[in-house]
Amino acid sequence: MKDCLIIGGGPAGLTAALYLARFLREVVVFDARAGRALKIPTTHNLAPFPDGISGEDLLGRMQSHAETYGAEIVNDEVLEVSKTDGAFRVTTANVTTTARTVILASGVINHGPPLSKQDHDLGLSRGLIRYCPICDAYEVRGKRIGVLGHGEHGLAEARFIRSYSDDVTLIPPEGYVPHATDDIGVLASPMRRLPLTATQVLVEVETGQQHLFDTLYVALGTSPRSDLPVSIGAKCNASGCVVVDAKQETSVAGLYAIGDIVEGLDQIAFAMGQGAVAATAIHNALRQ
Repeated sequence: MKDCLIIGGGPAGLTAALYLARFLREVVVFDARAGRALKIPTTHNLAPFPDGISGEDLLGRMQSHAETYGAEIVNDEVLEVSKTDGAFRVTTANVTTTARTVILASGVINHGPPLSKQDHDLGLSRGLIRYCPICDAYEVRGKRIGVLGHGEHGLAEARFIRSYSDDVTLIPPEGYVPHATDDIGVLASPMRRLPLTATQVLVEVETGQQHLFDTLYVALGTSPRSDLPVSIGAKCNASGCVVVDAKQETSVAGLYAIGDIVEGLDQIAFAMGQGAVAATAIHNALRQ
């Protein structure tokens, strides 16, 4: 029986794996390679990397670091989690593993714009499509910025970005919704098409007008990957995020949750901190 199984190989899960491995705990990370961090073209928000680092490079380094101390990384999708007689069973398509504790670090899924996967990923790699102004609005300061978002949530993101540029336009997917928009532009006609050029985002509305932007922030929300915690009885809030205590433990004893699947700031540094907290709490609990 393992000491801990971690579901999710993003920054949160790999940080927890590193800590547990250095606590001399037997730990396995199940990583389906479907996390958001893997798709980050370049992040400049991590202190050790002033020139930026891609999500793929960052996770590769973190994985190698954890493996150096004995953590096992398995590229497989977890299909089921159950608990019997105080032990957890984690089942994938290929294996069933038991452990004394489990950490959920499976993150959330972005609600994307109406683009094919190929166009979306190409736009993401070129910085035409963006999701996190906290992460990278600094890189598009002074540019023409579109914000694709519903109601108050979209407007709040447009207002956040407004401090970086004088040219910010809210694009409500279903057309204009009256709000106090201050000095933020709003497209009054619903969006019909969203073609991308090599350097710009073109938004075509139903009236036939076309609007060009240097980058488009997608503020359509996210969905937590909460099927597994719900199936085992973990409490979730109204938005589907897993509810945890100060040590990142869920309502199910021995089951912890970290990263974006927990309500909080969706940032790599924050997720890594939660990983450290959960791993230390697990080590101390197992010692007792």
